[in-house]
Amino acid sequence: MGISQTQSAPQKISRDQREARFQQKGTIIWLTGLSGAGKTTVSIALENALFEQKALVTILDGDIVRSGLNQDLGFSAEDRKENIRRIGEVAKLLANQAFVVIVAFISPFREDRDWVRGSMDDGRFIEVFVDCPLEVCEERDTKGLYKKARKGEINDFTGISSPYEPPVLPEVHIKTSEHSVDDCVKQIIHFLDQAKVFKV
Repeated sequence: MGISQTQSAPQKISRDQREARFQQKGTIIWLTGLSGAGKTTVSIALENALFEQKALVTILDGDIVRSGLNQDLGFSAEDRKENIRRIGEVAKLLANQAFVVIVAFISPFREDRDWVRGSMDDGRFIEVFVDCPLEVCEERDTKGLYKKARKGEINDFTGISSPYEPPVLPEVHIKTSEHSVDDCVKQIIHFLDQAKVFKV
């Protein structure tokens, strides 16, 4: 038998229903900082820690997204803005399915990060400033990107030939040159506990 006109249509599962099921609040945790600051390392450790707590969690990492979804974008100001717009939309879609979404992007411009924040309900965007001095980031330069930027081989490189605008009032401020990965993760989780992300 086909679908009858008299049958009531099934109702879409709401965000509230999903959050009640998973006992967590769909949230974006946005890690921003210079290349080499430790965003990817901290995000992976954070994902593991939350997964161990049975959280529904995933990561959107800048390098991975640029190799797929955003492979058509360069590093001009316009492309950087579009890069953040796209990843913000993907993160919102996942957060609206009750995921805790860890985003690890340089995202150098305050305006772009604030745009994502403004598109989310209050309390569902948590900005984490992964703070690390430029000289330390350059020492950690495993990909040789800073050396290439210093030689002029990479244009518009954040921190060298393109500005980085640090958050003014981030929810969490971690200093990866001073604290271990575990301590940084504990600092973020402490904020999540206070914000009751996992107590719907």
